[in-house]
Amino acid sequence: MTEHLILILSACLLDALIGDPVYRLHPIRLIGHWILVCERALFALGLDGRLGGVIHWGLVVGTALGVWFGVRLGLDAIHPWLAFGWDLFIAYSLLCTRELLEQGWRILRDLDDLPAVRRRLSLLVGRDTEPLQRDGVVRATLESLSENLTDGVLTPLWAFCLFGLPGLILVKAISTLDSMVGYKNERYARFGWAGARSDDLIHWLPARLSVPLLALAALLLREHPRLAFSAAWRYHALLPSPNSGWSEAACAGALRVRLIGPVWHQGRLVTDVYMGDPDWPADLDAGDLSRGLWLILTTCLLALAVGLGMHRLI
Repeated sequence: MTEHLILILSACLLDALIGDPVYRLHPIRLIGHWILVCERALFALGLDGRLGGVIHWGLVVGTALGVWFGVRLGLDAIHPWLAFGWDLFIAYSLLCTRELLEQGWRILRDLDDLPAVRRRLSLLVGRDTEPLQRDGVVRATLESLSENLTDGVLTPLWAFCLFGLPGLILVKAISTLDSMVGYKNERYARFGWAGARSDDLIHWLPARLSVPLLALAALLLREHPRLAFSAAWRYHALLPSPNSGWSEAACAGALRVRLIGPVWHQGRLVTDVYMGDPDWPADLDAGDLSRGLWLILTTCLLALAVGLGMHRLI
């Protein structure tokens, strides 16, 4: 096995066994802090438009890649195993498949305790969780898991398999940028343009490839693979993002359930549109959430198999 293949398998195994620990110096937290530092400096210089946003993008992505490579170069000069250990630490820290699934399993475990699951769900979604009843909690959890499948699992994993650690670092730096400055408000509409558009670009293909992957997972689990395709085509545009609607709609079809429904944000009803055919159930329960979690888990395992296949081709 090549060193790259060993690194992929080792990082995925660590993520599966340990998960993503929360601590102050986590690489993603450091990237987030650097994003804020660079943003404040550029705004102070009056660079708060698109040019400033492009410079900001370059500073964040360039620093993330530069720090990884600089430390690796120094450790490699001491001993190659130290360099490999550094690579493994970074790769493991940037993969978060277990964390995504664990959030869902925790909500399933505590589903009878509505106040507790509403608090937990508020860490995953941006909507108001207080109005949600049991069925709403299940729908929102499935939406979050399926929507984050692309940017949280597929794109990082496949970038890692195809382009090595630089590809993974690039994807995670761009995703963090988008999550912090990729908003269409007065402050970030122009400044966050580079982060938002590059995020759309890197997830474009994985988002669409998520549909056959979810359909295959549905086939293996004896769910509804054909509906995954038809729902993805019909309902992906219900979400404003050019990418996230594909995996969410495919998940709805694969499980043959309706998602979304009434969504409240800061006390205001944003939408009451459902994603899915009118005769599909929307009053979801623990069984539906369990099926959804197994669907996402199976899709993640298939994504790893595809990623390893990609690695063999390069």
